Amino acid sequence: MNQILTTGQEVKVETTSVKVEKLLGGGTQGEVYSVHLDGKPMALKWFKQSMATAQQRENLETLVKMGPPTTKFLWPQYMASSPTVPGFGYLMDLRSSNFSSLEDFMAGRVNSNFRALACACRELADNFRILHSRGLCYRDISFGNVFFEAKNGEILICDNDNVGVQGHSVAQVQGTPRFMAPEIVKQIESPSTQTDLFSLAVLLFYILFRHHPLEGKKETEIHCFDLLAMRKLYGDEPLFIFDPKDQSNAPVPGEQENPLIYWKIYPNFLKELFIRAFTEGITDPLHGRIRETEWVAAMIKLADSLVPCIYCRAGNFYDMDALKLNGGKPGVCWKCKKEMHYPFRLRLGRNIIMLNADTKLYPHHLDSHRGFDQSQPVAEVSQNPQNPGIFGLKNLSAQNWILINTSGETRNVEPGRTTILINGYKINFGNIEGEIRY
Repeated sequence: MNQILTTGQEVKVETTSVKVEKLLGGGTQGEVYSVHLDGKPMALKWFKQSMATAQQRENLETLVKMGPPTTKFLWPQYMASSPTVPGFGYLMDLRSSNFSSLEDFMAGRVNSNFRALACACRELADNFRILHSRGLCYRDISFGNVFFEAKNGEILICDNDNVGVQGHSVAQVQGTPRFMAPEIVKQIESPSTQTDLFSLAVLLFYILFRHHPLEGKKETEIHCFDLLAMRKLYGDEPLFIFDPKDQSNAPVPGEQENPLIYWKIYPNFLKELFIRAFTEGITDPLHGRIRETEWVAAMIKLADSLVPCIYCRAGNFYDMDALKLNGGKPGVCWKCKKEMHYPFRLRLGRNIIMLNADTKLYPHHLDSHRGFDQSQPVAEVSQNPQNPGIFGLKNLSAQNWILINTSGETRNVEPGRTTILINGYKINFGNIEGEIRY
């Protein structure tokens, strides 16, 4: 393979230089190499000569000056140049080896779990929220630009050289096929924060349902998947595969099984959000698209609703709507088909948190004004060491709780202490009161 840069070649970075070590990968825009800067391992992206335009360089210099919106973005940090090789490049942090590409996950080469996927979706929505709040648009959201830690859902966002200032910088890319908003596919709009919101919804649907939201029966009827067919499916006539008013593009059993399986698993509140995203979000791009904050709240609620089956340990979800329709009966596990048994749960306002053996509460659970910081739990479910069948909630915060029993009697739960979980008991956490249910 002919590389743009050769192993051992030196490239100038500000007042110093780095030595090219090895090729990590390449794409349509350029190639990425491993280097070290002042002893720190980093990645060097070098643009192909045809892509190294003056506009691209100007955009990159702006991004370097701005700095990353969060640490989750593998952001351009230093510009790089060479007197002997045309074009230019930039240095960014090197991705840790424990992160896998979402492309590998979609291809089945990486396994994950519901909690990690909900966390990944939450992190994606929250980090793109922060990027958009700085007046920037990403322009190319797709699973090819995201890496995640499959066990816990931590994410990294790469290929940030196409990020631009909303309404000012010229877009070097229009997006990735299948992820572009219909108005971009039809070539009537350029990438913006509004089109980012559509691409984000597609990405979240892909992650949770392992399928594209617009590829149903109509996609199976296409015999030649050329540009005209793609424009019709994703631009001119986009139709959600679970559109409640039009089932003509529903998934085909036997051919498109993933969305059919997962649609039955996820709770109603999440499905309603995706219905809005791909109905109103298509017909009304300006006002109908789901904002990042809604996705963040939904993904937190999704993780809080997770409950393992006591027989096969498969992840299931507590769904109040389904419970009401089923006369209060919990239904069966989607995997082993045995009756579900729910653990204790904590009702906090309109939210319900399943108190599984490994459940932890974080500041945002107990204070709506706190950010979505999951670095330090404020409570956790614990088992009685003498009787593992008895569960309690341990106070990991720095303030007292007030426990209220069914008779109205109260007692303090000091930091480090645990209160037993009993149906009907209430806990005043300071900013909010929760009720234990079973």
